[in-house]
Amino acid sequence: MQRIFLLEDDAALGRGIAMALESGETAVTCRPTLAQARDLLSHERFDLLILDVNLPDGSGLELLRQVRQNSAVPVILLTANDLELDEVTGLEAGADDYITKPFSLAVLRARVSAQLRRTAAQPGGPLELPPFSFDFQRMDFRRDGIPVELSKTEQRLLRVLVENRGHTVPRAVLVDRVWTDGAEFVEENALSVTVKRLRSKLERDPARPEHLKTVYGVGYTWAVEL
Repeated sequence: MQRIFLLEDDAALGRGIAMALESGETAVTCRPTLAQARDLLSHERFDLLILDVNLPDGSGLELLRQVRQNSAVPVILLTANDLELDEVTGLEAGADDYITKPFSLAVLRARVSAQLRRTAAQPGGPLELPPFSFDFQRMDFRRDGIPVELSKTEQRLLRVLVENRGHTVPRAVLVDRVWTDGAEFVEENALSVTVKRLRSKLERDPARPEHLKTVYGVGYTWAVEL
């Protein structure tokens, strides 16, 4: 059973969205205020969050930023604000999608299905690569059982490398996969700097990395034991 959380203060709209999304395999839980949403999300897990931006007691963006501190759960924002700046603000805060009101329930269903399919396609649970444990869903990264704090950029770089471990990933491919915010220009040394920071957090001796290795003139690889 897939669980969706909906934060929407318009009761009629909330009922309509729930009816459109619920099925034998999907359940929708709705709350009308930010306070109630925070209380529920503090002790329950969902497969997808749909958050209204404009609420009586605050903004859905506030909740989104809090969620992103410890979770990678897919989030779709709903808002009456259709300015490009508002959309950019939502996406930069960590939203996976952004839908402006009024919207078609058919479009919402399609967007929800796309996010759930993407999540289902990702491997569940932590990836165990001793001495490391990487859980990209919960954003929990450990070496020898000790938590390691990684930035969002470092997480994206690490994910591409470990998903292609044993293979060299060209620099151009890494830049394209890691800097996915649509920026037209990424400084030439941005990748090198991110690699250096990641090594400093994961390698015992960053100057002689055992795992995140440079393939000179090509790119980087996450080495595997033969």
